[in-house]
Amino acid sequence: MYLPRSAWSQARVSGNPFTLGIASGSPTHDSVVLWTRLAFEKEDASRLQPGPVAVRWELAHDDGFSRIVQTGQAQAVAGLAHSVHVEVQGLQPDRWYFYRFVVGDAVSATGRTRTFPAPDAVVARLRLAYASCQRWEHGYYSAYRHMRDEALDLVMFLGDYIYEYPTAARAVRAPTGGWLLTLDDYRQRYALHKSDADLQAMHASCPWMVTWDDHEVQNDYAGATPGDSGPPAPDFAARRAAAYQAFYEHMPVRASVLTQAMAGLASGAEMRIYQRVPYGRLASLYMLDARQYKDAQVCTREGKAGSSTLNPANCAAWKDPARSMLGAQQESWLDAEWGRAASKESGWNVIGQQSLLGQRDFHRGPGQIFWNDGWDGYAAARTRFTGALQKHAVANPVVLGGDVHENWVGHVKADYADAGSASVGTEFCGTSLTSRSNGNAKIPDTLAENPHFVFADSERKGYGVVELTPSKLTTTLRVVDDVTRADSGVQTLAKFAVQAGRPVIEKA
Repeated sequence: MYLPRSAWSQARVSGNPFTLGIASGSPTHDSVVLWTRLAFEKEDASRLQPGPVAVRWELAHDDGFSRIVQTGQAQAVAGLAHSVHVEVQGLQPDRWYFYRFVVGDAVSATGRTRTFPAPDAVVARLRLAYASCQRWEHGYYSAYRHMRDEALDLVMFLGDYIYEYPTAARAVRAPTGGWLLTLDDYRQRYALHKSDADLQAMHASCPWMVTWDDHEVQNDYAGATPGDSGPPAPDFAARRAAAYQAFYEHMPVRASVLTQAMAGLASGAEMRIYQRVPYGRLASLYMLDARQYKDAQVCTREGKAGSSTLNPANCAAWKDPARSMLGAQQESWLDAEWGRAASKESGWNVIGQQSLLGQRDFHRGPGQIFWNDGWDGYAAARTRFTGALQKHAVANPVVLGGDVHENWVGHVKADYADAGSASVGTEFCGTSLTSRSNGNAKIPDTLAENPHFVFADSERKGYGVVELTPSKLTTTLRVVDDVTRADSGVQTLAKFAVQAGRPVIEKA
């Protein structure tokens, strides 16, 4: 919402209202979202007036703002935590821009963002990073400092931006607040994460596309079913609505994700964050939501809520074909998107989603043991997913994932029960930014049991970089030396290539 020019006049602001940084996201070929949230340092929080605050925004061709492209006014209202979401329209395709916000005499940092190429444009290259799982207590965000040097067009964040826990054993840095249950709890935890200088700088470097996983609400929650961490909320639907509102308030997403406006969340309305965006004729970028519409996990040990490993031979419910990770509506939408003519062109189809797609059997030899919260707990849904890829002859599908705090690289199989089954795509499931994992002791056995994977690592933390050209995809796994050090260095753990038209992973 914009204010008339008469609202541009404001009293002087003493202090910095942009302590949570700035960001951009949800890019298309002619539009981008600019984000900030007004917040002073904690001791100065009372400086924010309870009514709307007028925020001026500027978009320019240069970082000196001598060549202004657009400028305008937005309201930061207390009901949305004084967040600002400016959907700038009518921009030129395939262009970099600079942006900033102004409140009174206070000026934000300068951000850099871009539009995507027009859908029919011939494009030579796209360079993006994928990342997930940045638990505050487990380490520093030094990975983002190095990500800034990667010359990226885009970041795809795949879930667990915050965690709902009050602390952790051997915490590297302590979070503020306790268990997250209320809207104010979630707001404070986002504000804590947003206070990190390296995260702020990466948000200001290029646009982000974002999805969520479970910890933005509660560990292992599935759809409307609560998870298993912390004290139970008296009303889980209200807790989820509060968490979803806080996500909206802190992410550079469009107002259209609120399908029934903010009030709809309290009555159980969806917050639609899944989408497809073309990047010229080079790629289609998908962001899926494998948490909001997900059926509850089955056969969790001792009948508890949430996740565990399961033996499919002893779990009749595991075979239920009606169970879904994405929900019927999203599955139908995805099938229709893949059925469009554009998906059959020679470009890449990059699918960002929360977890590991490929089957991962933890039991050596006869018999199987799966983890029931990921795609292995929803085998029929995965078969529909891979079946749709084949039915529509989707060109060059590449699945990106997170959640498991480990790097896994492998082939997407038409039938995971058949070792000789055709590869219908490739998969790069990323490690966490900081969140801990269990080490590499069991990795050799798991790789031997699951030969569709060509590489795995359960120790190092960081991010992945994907570079796409019309003829080749290259994925580089970048890991920090020591996640417990704010000044950690970075190195390349492994590098892989996939030739267009041939879903086979090669060492690069």
